[in-house]
Amino acid sequence: MAELKQKLENDLKAALLGGDRFKADVLRNFKAVILNEEVATGKRDEGLDDESIEKLLAREVKKRAESAELYDQAGRPELSENERNEAKVLEVYLPAQLSEDEIKKVIADKIAALGVSGPQAMGQVIGAVKQTVGNSADGAVVAKLVREALQ
Repeated sequence: MAELKQKLENDLKAALLGGDRFKADVLRNFKAVILNEEVATGKRDEGLDDESIEKLLAREVKKRAESAELYDQAGRPELSENERNEAKVLEVYLPAQLSEDEIKKVIADKIAALGVSGPQAMGQVIGAVKQTVGNSADGAVVAKLVREALQ
């Protein structure tokens, strides 16, 4: 079993035993997301690796941030707060996020290494940067910074 999946399992058990119902519910729901992905990709027997689980975590955190924003726009702060709290529980399992300056340095290195320029190379640069930084940087932020660097 992947280390991250085992950590999630252990934290779920600890939350249940400790009476932290909110955290237990969030982790249980995320465990269901992992199971759905394992079934969808045909990896039910061997399970997902840590990198795949991190991608799922990043996706779920992003969903909650978007939902919170929509709830704020709709004037529902109580629902927005709940989404943000769920995101905080899940963010603990993500790798530390890089700052914009650190991402810009990686982008500059990749542009120099690839020897490209202009907006037509955007996809190539984003792919190279995402391969390097993995889940430690949000894809939207990477895309925005690459666009700025190539113009």
